[in-house]
Amino acid sequence: MKVEPTDVVLAAGALVWRVRKGELQVLAVHRPRYDDWSWPKGKLDLGETLPACAVREVAEETGKVIELGQPLPTLRYPIGGGKVKIVRYWAAHVISPDTPAAIAREAVKEASKNEIDSVKWLTIE
Repeated sequence: MKVEPTDVVLAAGALVWRVRKGELQVLAVHRPRYDDWSWPKGKLDLGETLPACAVREVAEETGKVIELGQPLPTLRYPIGGGKVKIVRYWAAHVISPDTPAAIAREAVKEASKNEIDSVKWLTIE
């Protein structure tokens, strides 16, 4: 099946990680619409790059300022209307809001509670 550009929804996000007390943790968001936990991600804005989208979406959904690291595999899956969603992910870690890189970034609007109602650091288990 050939996928046309109009049949594609582009999105980006990050698997944000940290180590606490010797244990790996990842940052997850709860989406009440689906009642599930997910990595923060979202659709590309017009003129936005995929890495910029990932950084913005994490900030909107979690309030965290991140730095992208290693690219992760891209996910592709069907969504409604015969379209395909393509999501590009990166590993990422939180940076201090006081760093020059964080200060230089534009402020973002927080995601609504209807979209994301909880954010948690979870162990891999």
